[in-house]
Amino acid sequence: MAGINLGRFSDPPILILASLASGARHGYAIMEDIEAFAGVKLGPGTLYGAIARLEEANLIEALPAEERRRPYRLTAAGNAFLREQLSHMETFATMGLRRLAGI
Repeated sequence: MAGINLGRFSDPPILILASLASGARHGYAIMEDIEAFAGVKLGPGTLYGAIARLEEANLIEALPAEERRRPYRLTAAGNAFLREQLSHMETFATMGLRRLAGI
């Protein structure tokens, strides 16, 4: 469906967790990674607001700053939460594809 853009899955916290699943990153690197793998461009306000909420929920943690950059990584709880969310998405996608196959 060329030319039609109805958006993509773009829940910032899930995108951030998915980015951190492959290793620790600082904010700018998270933004670049999300844009590369999901085609979603998060603004700094959206990114850092979601990072703060994820830290409060103990799903990610800040590491010691490297120069002026603060990297973040998944916690064990963040890893479990992301795995659960992705499993739900997989179940939903499978169901949707099965229904489409019946058309």
